[in-house]
Amino acid sequence: MEDPDIRQLRRTVTENSYVNGYGVHRLRITTEYLWLAGLHIALSLLFFTEMAWQLARSGFSPISLLLLLGLLLSVTANIFFQRRVSAHRGRASEGIGKFMLEENRIGRGSNLDGMDNRIYNQQTLIERLWSRFNALHLRVFSKDRHDLFKITVPTNLAGQLTDVFAYLIVVFYCVLGLFPVGSIIKYVGYLTNLTGNVASFFEMLGYRRENEPFLKVYLEYFDLPNDMYQGSLSVEKRSDRHFDIQFKNVSFHYPGSDDYAIRDLTLDLHSGERLAVVGMNGSGKTTFIKLLCRLYDPTQGEISLNDFNVRKYNYREYLDLFSMVFQDHQLLALPLGNNVSSAREWDSQKAESILQQVGFGERLAELPLGLDTPITKRFDEDGVILSGGEAQKVALARALYRNAPFIILDEPTAALDPLAEAEIYARFDQFTGDKTAIYISHRLSSCRFCDRIAVFDQGRVVQIGTHQELLADKTGKYYQLWTAQAQYYTK
Repeated sequence: MEDPDIRQLRRTVTENSYVNGYGVHRLRITTEYLWLAGLHIALSLLFFTEMAWQLARSGFSPISLLLLLGLLLSVTANIFFQRRVSAHRGRASEGIGKFMLEENRIGRGSNLDGMDNRIYNQQTLIERLWSRFNALHLRVFSKDRHDLFKITVPTNLAGQLTDVFAYLIVVFYCVLGLFPVGSIIKYVGYLTNLTGNVASFFEMLGYRRENEPFLKVYLEYFDLPNDMYQGSLSVEKRSDRHFDIQFKNVSFHYPGSDDYAIRDLTLDLHSGERLAVVGMNGSGKTTFIKLLCRLYDPTQGEISLNDFNVRKYNYREYLDLFSMVFQDHQLLALPLGNNVSSAREWDSQKAESILQQVGFGERLAELPLGLDTPITKRFDEDGVILSGGEAQKVALARALYRNAPFIILDEPTAALDPLAEAEIYARFDQFTGDKTAIYISHRLSSCRFCDRIAVFDQGRVVQIGTHQELLADKTGKYYQLWTAQAQYYTK
C-alpha cells in the first residue's frame, strides 16, 4: 500500500464496489441468475412439449406463422435493447462511481458535531461543497436518466409485445380446437415463462459483459503477488531469550520513491540491552523499526537473527518475537481483557498484575466489570471511553502480556502526564526484564536509562553510545538535539 499505483488500484476497486456491486459480487449474482434462467427455460420447454407436439401435428397456417414470427421478433428486440441497457450502464458506471466516491469523501467530513468543524465554522464550507456537488450531480444524472429512459421504453415495449404474441398464439390454436379453453392459462404461462427467461438469460450475459472490466480490476488487485519470502526455518525456542540481530549495510526506499529512507545502516542489537533511537522527524527511525519487525524487506543489505538471514525464518514465528507499542495504537471495541491479551481468552491474574505495573490499577478498580468491561460504547452501553493516557497504558500492558523477547516502544509515554511518565521510567527495568528493548522517543531526557542511544539523521546512524558519551561530543547531532530541548528547562 506504500506504492501509489497500488493505492490507486485499491481506490478503483472501492469506487467500483459503490456502483451496483461491480466485481466479484456482480459475477456471483449474474452466475446465479444465469443458472436459474437456464433451469426455467429447460422446465418450460419440458412442460411446453405437449402443446408443441400438437402444433406440429396440426401444421402451420399463414396466420400462425405471422404470429410466431412476431413472437420471435419481439423476443429478439427485447434481447437487443436489454444489451443496449447493459452497455449504457457500463459506460455510465465510471462517472457514477467517481460521484459516489466524492459524495462519500464529503460525507465523512460533514460531521457537524466535530470539534474542528465547530471551532472553524467549517459547516459553511461543507454546505457549499454539497451545493456544488448536488448541482453537478443533478446535471449528470439527469442526462443519464434521460438517455436510459430512451432505451428502456423500447425494451419494455418489446417485453409487452412478447406477452401479447404469446397470448395470440395460444388463443389462435384454442379457437382452432387443438386444446380446451381451460388450457389457455397453462400454455400461456409456459410460453411467457420461456420467452421471459430467454430474455433474462441474455440480459444476464449483458450484465456479465458489462462487469468484465470491473472484474479485471478487482482480480488485478487481488492477484498482486506477495513478493515477501515467507521462509521455512523455525525460530529457535530459547529459554535464555538470547537473540542477537544485526543490520549489515541495509538500505531501503519506499515504492515509487527514489529517495532512500535508510542508507547503508550497520547496527547490532545485543540480547537483553536497552537501545534508544532518537532523531528528527523523517530521519528514518520508524522505517528502521519496520525493517526490524520485517514489515518490509531491505532494498539492499541484510538483516540477520543469530547469524541467519531473517528472510529464512518462518514469517509468523519471526513476528512473534516482537511486542510493539505504536504511537498511533488501536484498541478494539471489545472487553478490556481481550485488549490486553489480544486473544479470545485471558489469564486474569496475569492481566491484572500487568495493568497494575503500568499504572492502570486504580482505573481498573473503578470498573464495575473489571476485565470484562467493554472498551468504548460502540456496541455496549456499559462500555467505557478511556483517555489518551489510559489507552496508552492498556497498549503498553498488551505488549507486556505477550512476553515476547523484543519489546519496541514508540513514544510510549507521549500521552501520559509527568507523574505517570516518571512512574513508567522508574519501572522500566521491571517491565522489560530480560527482554531486548528498543525505545523511540523525541524526549531525550527519557533515554538516559538506556544502555545505548542510536542517533538517526537522514536515514543514517550518525552517532551511537551512552548518554554521557554522546553529550561529551559537542559537535555531534545528539548534543545539538539535547541542548535544543534543555534550554527551555535551564533558562
